[in-house]
Amino acid sequence: MKRTESEKTESDITTHGQNPYEIVKSLIKESVTRLGLHENIYHMLKKPMRMLEVSIPVRMDDGTLKNFTGYRAQHIDILGPTKGGIRFHPMVNIDEVKALSIWMSLKSAILDLPLGGGKGGVIVDPESLSDRELETLSRTYIRKITPIIGPQKDIPAPDVNTNPEVMGWMIDEFDQLRGYNIPGMLTGKPIIIGGSLGRLEATGRGVVFTIREAAKELGMELDKSTVAIQGFGNVGSMTAKFLHELGVKIVAVTDARGGIYREEGIDIPDLLEFVGDKENYASDYPHADAITNEEMFGLPVDILVPAAVENQITKETAPTIQAKILAEAANGPTTPEGDKILEEKGIFVIPDILCNAGGVTVSYFEWVQNSMNYYWKEEEINQKLEEKMLFGFNTVFTMREEKKCFMREAAYMVGINHLVKAMNARGWVKDSDLSDS
Repeated sequence: MKRTESEKTESDITTHGQNPYEIVKSLIKESVTRLGLHENIYHMLKKPMRMLEVSIPVRMDDGTLKNFTGYRAQHIDILGPTKGGIRFHPMVNIDEVKALSIWMSLKSAILDLPLGGGKGGVIVDPESLSDRELETLSRTYIRKITPIIGPQKDIPAPDVNTNPEVMGWMIDEFDQLRGYNIPGMLTGKPIIIGGSLGRLEATGRGVVFTIREAAKELGMELDKSTVAIQGFGNVGSMTAKFLHELGVKIVAVTDARGGIYREEGIDIPDLLEFVGDKENYASDYPHADAITNEEMFGLPVDILVPAAVENQITKETAPTIQAKILAEAANGPTTPEGDKILEEKGIFVIPDILCNAGGVTVSYFEWVQNSMNYYWKEEEINQKLEEKMLFGFNTVFTMREEKKCFMREAAYMVGINHLVKAMNARGWVKDSDLSDS
């Protein structure tokens, strides 16, 4: 299978052995305490309401049969159907999928979307599969999780190593099982079969909206700022594209194989054209100097954007960071030890559950359009995305000012507070649970 640059970049970076599920549980517990809520709220939110493990037998091209393991987690459906991506990666594990489903719940709550959090994954190296094997894996996985998904239950989407082509196979399999077209059963699909304009660029565009707002709060002029980006897949490349359009100078980019650096600024349109050839990595770009991932973290830039995978900002890498803003385009890129160091250094962190929520927002728009069978123009979608991202940023920033805390704590408190209000309205929790007194 020939992978895209997104797939090559995002699937090959280690996660330093940290358990994201334990990290997110700890953050939830701290936020529940800080909000003055009863410990019962923590126990309601600390694990998914449903966790499915499936076996996925695939007949390989050489005639052998391989049985892959897949997961689907559904965290909470208090606000609406659960929603979240499907990743194909050899390091997928049950705790990672649980953590990602919780993050999806919080993202939707922060942006006031009528969705819960879901996430799926298959333990597989997609590079080792032929196109036929990949299609068989995709169709068999969706067949196995069909009983718990659907437009009013749980809505999958692309994630690491999956893309619109994979979504097309999956929705076709689901429709064949049901006997009719159900375009809203997943998002991120090809536009011709009900996908949304602007979805491919949505996460990166949302990242840039939050960077812009953070820069305003800090009195920074973006057109005089410098940026380094870790990861040049879909999210990293779109972030670079939109920052470049705002006049920001991107001086460094890294990927799975290395990185590039140019003090005068990288020609981003030329780099995007270069990696458009699926055989090229960003780190192969000839018009810049070579740089390692570790060197990139320590560059004297104004903004650092981790856009790869979990646990990249650690106790080893955080001390070297000189940026004023760290925009978490990836899910869970910062470990608790790394986060503490960032706080001590006074770095303004835009947390992942706010920063990269543009993807789920436009996925929500896609689901709405599928329900109406009426489709908006891209300009309208981008405008609605901006409104949602600004709403989320301002709500979190207001909580930060009110509680005199850091942005990550504020984001968790905003998300949890929103979920708790819905839980109380439905009678899931009692009034006594809303106070720890």
